[in-house]
Amino acid sequence: MPDSQASILTTSMKRHRWRRSVDRLATISMGLGGGIVIVAIVMIFFYLLYVVAPIFAPADMKELKQYSLPAATAGKTLLLAIEEQNEVALRLTDRGQAVFFKTGSGEVILTKALLGDRASPSSFAIGRTSHAAFAYGLTNGRVVVARHVYNVTYPDDQKLVTPKVEYPLGQQALRVDTKNRPLLQLALEQNEEQTTIVAFTDDKRLILVNIKKEENLLDEEVATTEITRSTLANADDVKHMLIDPEQQILYTTSENGRITVFDIRDKAEPTLLERKRVVPANERITNFRFLTGGISLLIVSSEGVISQWFPVRSEDNTPVLTRIREFEKSDRLITDVDVEQRRKGFITADERGNVRVFHATAKRLLLDETISENALTHVSISPRSDRLLAEDIRGQIVSWQVNNEHPEISWAVLWGKVWYESYKKPSFTWQSSSASNDFEPKYSLVPLSFGTLKAAFYAMLFAIPLSIMGAIYTAYFMAPAMRAYVKPTIEIMEALPTVILGFLAGLWLAPLIEHYLPGVFLMLIVLPIATFLFGYAYHCLPGYIRNRIPEGWDAALLIPVLLLSGWLAMGLSQPTEQILFNGNMRLWLSTSLGLDFDQRNSLVVGIAMGIAVIPTIFSITEDAIFSVPKHLTLGSLALGATPWQSLVRVVLLTASPGIFSAIMIGMGRAVGETMIVLMATGNTPVMDFSIFQGMRTLAANIAVEIPETEVGSTHYRVLFLAALVLFMFTFAFNTVAELVRQRLRRKYSSL
Repeated sequence: MPDSQASILTTSMKRHRWRRSVDRLATISMGLGGGIVIVAIVMIFFYLLYVVAPIFAPADMKELKQYSLPAATAGKTLLLAIEEQNEVALRLTDRGQAVFFKTGSGEVILTKALLGDRASPSSFAIGRTSHAAFAYGLTNGRVVVARHVYNVTYPDDQKLVTPKVEYPLGQQALRVDTKNRPLLQLALEQNEEQTTIVAFTDDKRLILVNIKKEENLLDEEVATTEITRSTLANADDVKHMLIDPEQQILYTTSENGRITVFDIRDKAEPTLLERKRVVPANERITNFRFLTGGISLLIVSSEGVISQWFPVRSEDNTPVLTRIREFEKSDRLITDVDVEQRRKGFITADERGNVRVFHATAKRLLLDETISENALTHVSISPRSDRLLAEDIRGQIVSWQVNNEHPEISWAVLWGKVWYESYKKPSFTWQSSSASNDFEPKYSLVPLSFGTLKAAFYAMLFAIPLSIMGAIYTAYFMAPAMRAYVKPTIEIMEALPTVILGFLAGLWLAPLIEHYLPGVFLMLIVLPIATFLFGYAYHCLPGYIRNRIPEGWDAALLIPVLLLSGWLAMGLSQPTEQILFNGNMRLWLSTSLGLDFDQRNSLVVGIAMGIAVIPTIFSITEDAIFSVPKHLTLGSLALGATPWQSLVRVVLLTASPGIFSAIMIGMGRAVGETMIVLMATGNTPVMDFSIFQGMRTLAANIAVEIPETEVGSTHYRVLFLAALVLFMFTFAFNTVAELVRQRLRRKYSSL
């Protein structure tokens, strides 16, 4: 073999080995990159699960300490309470004694006589737990109102909680009954502006006393006190009484299981609102409490049934006390109930030493634990709901730690209709936060999921026809020279930041559509008619004129026609609105069709998000159609098919897997879009399919609320759950889409 040939062969072998090495390196790199992507997706999935999992973890309790009743000689317990730091507890007794003791050991810190040498106590009442107010009714018709407060200091860098008792109305007992009769039942509610007391006397009179304090603006030390007294009409023996936090409604219960509701907004002339039976005739009411917020009533019957009630507005706007839900029945007599201060939860104690922890909104029994061998008489949960104290019938105090971080979440709360306080009926609602601790969080993911699908639907409704039809014309009919400009121009639109599209949609497009609303709908009529007329006129032109236009450049002539017809539609907007809608189409929609109009609505989102999605669908569809082998098209034409028949029966079927993939990728882009939806809608989580209403999507909701939520809170974890739902939805949707694409590919690959 000559040296030159050997050299060529050696060079060829080196190049072959080099190409094989490069191919192997490319294969490894692509495989490694794909593996990294899969690992990243799996890690995201498991991180979302890691954050979300605690909200579904069960509650649990752990015993801390058991000790004898502190200052047992001070009398029987009327109330147990724990301060926020869980270091000091309070026991109020039937002898008017306040006993403060250490929660962990039972060591007495302070014992204080609240009544002095006054008459004996005949009744007892507490106000809102968060305000720590309580009152003793005396046998001489007077009332002593007090509050237990705790000062936290740090001497020598050691936390010290110092309890004390305050008298907001003064230490002198307030005269409630001018006849000096014993007060058998008592109700108290107090705020910074006023105090309302209702007492039931032994001669069956129901007396209301309201005390208002008004400060002098010139001298803060000088204040005037206004006292209003009135007597309420009553026909029942009163067993329990409650005043709502706004001091506008009074509830009383009777021995026969009926509730009477009074309107006490006018303290001088209270009126009867309604009277109704709330337990069966053979049962009685054994406990009667407000849930946090003072809207819902917890009613416990002698048969162990716990039900929640609150006023619901009727058709004539009259509040009617309505049974909302019933909790899991106990086969034991419930001896005491305490409510959580910052959540809609409550705890019960029974005659067999069991405590049960519930959450009202979620309608969940979270815990059922035996904490004593004896019957429990009193139970108290701390302000942070993490410590429990209970007293049993033998005078023992048990202290338990409670781990119950996320009681608000249940399947019904997330995906079912829930009847929330002050609502007329059950609903799907998202409202995660409020300025008040009494707020009832609403964590339904249904309106957010609905908004996500609604936004994607209108975006695809706008994008699919335009992008696919445009791709068909560009790939099959357009001249190559024109295609060289059109395709890159549309594809470069994909690089436009969505925040810019959202900004333009919210600040320019939304007001424009509102002002020219009839014109927008006229365009749906004018543009097709103008296109059809132009096509017919073009067809009627003499052949020598039509032949002067190069094949595939016909569409360029349509551009000025579309612009002119769009301008005409907008110009006819105002006259059309005057003639057909009496000058105001938005008002006509509301009065005639019952459709409310929001400026930032689904129509705006559909157009803006559709523009963002069009480049993706167009590019993939155009490539799929353009890549159909030419011999298939030429063979179809050779057999006598027209260009349109070849397109519909050969080209589109062959390209259908690619077209379907384009639609699915565009759908995924629309589902996950954040900024356009955030800026172009009212961002309100409403469930209304109207094109004139806005929505809130899962992605937009996460973007709005995650910066302001507390890390580790229920709200924080529910937002991560929303992200997980979006992740799973996209994953499932893409999986189904890929299966359909593969089936189409197998079916039409043989064409």
